[in-house]
Amino acid sequence: MPLPYYLGCPQWQDPAWNTQLPTGGTALGRYARVFNTVEGNTTFYATPSHDQCKQWRKQVPDDFRFLLKLPRALTHERMLNGVGSELQTFLDVIEPLSDVLGPMLLQLPAGFGPDRLHQLWRFLDTAPETLDWTVEVRNPAFFAKGSEEKALNQGLRQRKLARVCMDSRAVFSAIPENDVIVDAQRKKPRVPVHLLPSDAPPVIRYIGHPDLETNRSFLAPWVTRMKEWLDSGSGPYVFMHMPDNAHTIALAELWTELLREHLPELESLPVDVSEPQLGLF
Repeated sequence: MPLPYYLGCPQWQDPAWNTQLPTGGTALGRYARVFNTVEGNTTFYATPSHDQCKQWRKQVPDDFRFLLKLPRALTHERMLNGVGSELQTFLDVIEPLSDVLGPMLLQLPAGFGPDRLHQLWRFLDTAPETLDWTVEVRNPAFFAKGSEEKALNQGLRQRKLARVCMDSRAVFSAIPENDVIVDAQRKKPRVPVHLLPSDAPPVIRYIGHPDLETNRSFLAPWVTRMKEWLDSGSGPYVFMHMPDNAHTIALAELWTELLREHLPELESLPVDVSEPQLGLF
């Protein structure tokens, strides 16, 4: 059966995936034959061309979803202040993807704290109504279970928006014994797992332990929660990350096999991760 939820990776190509994904076609086309969503992290750093977006649209089916990240110039440099024209310019460029856009990933920096919440609400309330959003915060106050977090959660619920849940517990449980792990722990936020129930589909970003098998215990609670979501008719977005992206597809396959123990009607992912040998190095 087709995936009853959205499963994807932080990118759609990696040299190691050449032997793991189905053969034939472009990198995005091959990826889209296995996964039905992708994090558009590239748009955080650089805006693609209009023609490039046209090419991407041709390579994915109608039920595929791009979760594009808003450019950092808007979120990190301007802190969402007075960015209406820049937002419209960005939307004009990505217009060819309009029918395959999932929620726009609005990732806010650690410096975007409670004193800036009014900027977030103003931005969301004046953005084009055709857009959907999912918001990721990194300021410690939004994880302290105090009045600041309640204000954030209340505002998102009122707007029926999901709060991105970043689960980085697995990667931070790893011993930082090589450069790959050190780099992953440096780049990813170490924040508590706070999941906001709302009317919007949940968005989960799971950052795995570099040893594939170690992820079983960390993924088990998410398997239980996923079954509850699917039983209730919710369609979550789940993104798998690894310190070394070469192993991300193997993590997605492990996740799928764990989920199939509860939902045997799900099909295994059509991938081959038998090579290279996975592990810490």
